[in-house]
Amino acid sequence: MKIYHKFLLYQNKWIHPYTKMILGVMTSITYLASILLIVGVVYEHGFTISEVEVQQLHHLYRGVWIVFLTDVTLRLLLEYKDTRRKFSKLTWVLTALLYLTIIPLIFHRPDEEGAVLQFWTFLHGKSYHMILLLLFSFLNLSNGLVRMLGRRTNPSLILAVSFLFIILIGTGLLMLPRCTVDGISWVDSLFISTSAVCVTGLTSVDVASTFTPAGFVVIILLIQIGGLGVMTLTSFFAMFFMGNTSLYNQLVVRDMVSSNSLNSLLSTLVYILVFTLAIEGAGMLAIWSDIHGTMGMDFQEELAFSAFHAISAFCNAGFSTLPGNLGNPLVMTGHNPFYIYISLLIILGGIGFPILVNFKDIVLFYIKRLWKFLRTWNWGRRSFYHLYNLNTRIVLIVTFLLLLFGTIGIAIFEWNASFAGMPVADKWTQAFFNATCPRTAGFSSVNLAGLSVQSLLIYLFLMWVGGAAQSTAGGVKVNAFAVVVLNLVAVVRGTERVEVFGRELSHDSIRRANATVVMSFGVLFLYIFVISIIEPKMTIMTITFECVSALSTVGSSLNATTLLHDSSKLLVSSLMFIGRVGLITLMLGIIKQKKLTKYQYPSGEIIIN
Repeated sequence: MKIYHKFLLYQNKWIHPYTKMILGVMTSITYLASILLIVGVVYEHGFTISEVEVQQLHHLYRGVWIVFLTDVTLRLLLEYKDTRRKFSKLTWVLTALLYLTIIPLIFHRPDEEGAVLQFWTFLHGKSYHMILLLLFSFLNLSNGLVRMLGRRTNPSLILAVSFLFIILIGTGLLMLPRCTVDGISWVDSLFISTSAVCVTGLTSVDVASTFTPAGFVVIILLIQIGGLGVMTLTSFFAMFFMGNTSLYNQLVVRDMVSSNSLNSLLSTLVYILVFTLAIEGAGMLAIWSDIHGTMGMDFQEELAFSAFHAISAFCNAGFSTLPGNLGNPLVMTGHNPFYIYISLLIILGGIGFPILVNFKDIVLFYIKRLWKFLRTWNWGRRSFYHLYNLNTRIVLIVTFLLLLFGTIGIAIFEWNASFAGMPVADKWTQAFFNATCPRTAGFSSVNLAGLSVQSLLIYLFLMWVGGAAQSTAGGVKVNAFAVVVLNLVAVVRGTERVEVFGRELSHDSIRRANATVVMSFGVLFLYIFVISIIEPKMTIMTITFECVSALSTVGSSLNATTLLHDSSKLLVSSLMFIGRVGLITLMLGIIKQKKLTKYQYPSGEIIIN
């Protein structure tokens, strides 16, 4: 062995452990710096601060900038090969942008006017620095969260804790002086934050008169994060910007977003974000086209109103900036397209991202087929029989049936009651809108307390079923409901297998669907029982409606939320959290899983008749 080979060998043997230790310490410091930066930005924009505090924050930002610059430099110097392999192209771009911030320190401000001065001013500007530092902070924290998955931590527990963490952050943000008009109690702040992150829409205060524009910005950000899912966002940031992650991480994230394979994992995350932004953007423009010039708002206020309601509708949140929600007189007359657009956004958000991806595949298939026909003038005899997968078929059929019978039922029972005096077109629009909102948006255009008992029962059923799996909606999910019904049909017909559309449903799907339904009834009974003790003056229908609405993350209420005691508000908040995280997911995170055994007990029969 040559001398320099020995030197390299001993160098790696003795230096490598110290290199790992240094980089590990820097990683911890960057996590701390990222958190301090975010806290500093929140403090700066949430409170009225003095000049001394401005200077202190400036020193904090400068310290965070030094930490990030040091971390990147050490990784490039000490582990260049690993860094080059792990960093994605976008990460290299961000690293280059970070190094550009050194230019104003090396070179003085140019004396002559021109492009050089503008470039120097841009690099020296606070906006450029803050956006870059915040982006690095989110990337570091996202990468850290995804790395936790690589340590064999329970993914279900991480998902639940991440939602809880965002809720607590939202609680603190909503209590900032600049976010409310006259302040808010911590219980109400926690309730609103939970409702926003869990995309529910239940409110313990009058949102329109309590929060300032800054408060509405916080609420809509919480809604967007809760609607997309914390792990979806963090996984996207970690994989798209920070480069490769471990195989175990990718397997866990794949299961969370229902990707078909590891090869399509990143594309699935991209599709989720692109679909969300595209649909919300189209919804915003559609809403703006209907309300433009009719609500006494200027152009910016109309865009803000449209964006808020588009995001709230697609995420099935049910929050509105209008007093009285969507029953406000400003939109109740002459704005049927507005209610239709809101309903369509709710439906698209509630059918699930896997189905939207399936729609993309279908559209691309027909576009390619049309392009081939235009080139060859031959359609071809080959057909793609499984264009719609089984999940898509079941969700679309059940969703259509629920909307159809819900619309007809509400129209029948409220035609001459809550809808009395409306034109026929308005009645059908309101019937469709009120059949869509329980799935699970929570917007209200009429006083739900004035609905007939039959309409309330329809509402309860639609809320309990909810939307589709892997969507922004809640409930037991139409997938589970369909599987339970199909299993019931199979039992009644005396067949051993549950079959639909030429496919046999897996045993695991049937077990999970039955478990979801049973756990849903069990949790509802427990909470209704406890709240009925705390709120003895409320009717059992009112309490049941409130609990089903919370567990299914709907947000509809019989005007009872603001009347609840603080203890009841905390219970309803926990119910919203359980509904958003998912009963099965929460149980998997709490209860220790039994290891797979290789033996099998003799089968036994229990009399069920």
